[in-house]
Amino acid sequence: MFDEVDVGIGGPTAEIVGQLLRRLGERGQVLTVTHLPQVAAQGHQHLFVHKVRGEDATHTAVSKLSKNHRVEEVARMLGGIDLTKESLAHAKKMVITAKI
Repeated sequence: MFDEVDVGIGGPTAEIVGQLLRRLGERGQVLTVTHLPQVAAQGHQHLFVHKVRGEDATHTAVSKLSKNHRVEEVARMLGGIDLTKESLAHAKKMVITAKI
């Protein structure tokens, strides 16, 4: 498991770290916590971890993202809350390119 292995990196370095983690994941199970779209786009799967606040308690929930939701999440990581056609196109390209 890698928790925030991407701290202090960005851009091309983050993409290379993502590629290396993807290659490592071809030989075994790798779980990576990241906030960088360059790393997240490289994963074989994308899990979304979020908090669910109830009246009396807060719980952590984990969801496996579908292909479309994965692209939307990478786009959100790239450009913030408001998804644009540009951020969605960039995210889609990143996810597709990672599989090559």
